[in-house]
Amino acid sequence: MERMLSFGFTENGNRYVYSAQMAKGQLTLTVYITSDGKISTEITDNETSEEYILHNIPTACGKFVGAVKAEYENVLNDIAEKCFEPDVFKTEQAKEVINYIRDKYQDEFEFLWERFSDNAVVRRKDNGKWYGLLLIVSKKKLGLTEDENIEILDLRINPEDMESIINYKNYFPGYHMNKKHWFTICLDGSVTFNEICKRIDESYNLALKK
Repeated sequence: MERMLSFGFTENGNRYVYSAQMAKGQLTLTVYITSDGKISTEITDNETSEEYILHNIPTACGKFVGAVKAEYENVLNDIAEKCFEPDVFKTEQAKEVINYIRDKYQDEFEFLWERFSDNAVVRRKDNGKWYGLLLIVSKKKLGLTEDENIEILDLRINPEDMESIINYKNYFPGYHMNKKHWFTICLDGSVTFNEICKRIDESYNLALKK
């Protein structure tokens, strides 16, 4: 939402609205995005106030229509690039984790590394400390025999609790993290979402400690 406001959207009820002039001022494009991310658009003829629809008709052709289609797509691509994070994580549990953290802690996962576009971190607002990482890795990197990729969640843990949960099936020592203080959960449905939420809360609280 902050990115949309910086881009030029205005908040109107439960949706955000952005307007741009097109076709050298002949048309106005309005983009609507609801708070849950649903997008709709409308193009209006500035002279007649009627809706312009030819850009959505595949068979419509001509120099003017082609220019409007291109300008329309450029605006939407610009919004997508500057206001949205890429939809990297596909599993239901990964999406549930993202929504749980967003709803409970109002925190968003951040993509910090261009080279590792499938790695994201989430941190506390008060001290900036990480309490979770979402990653996509090969199962072989976890020590499993399969070569397919899997989505995982790294969380903090008390060192004395580590031994009791690591089973090398769906709980592993922290991938790419300090294996004394971090552990990994496989987001493949083998751990219940309620259990994952409990572990997220514990990790969040541990990140407060010095």
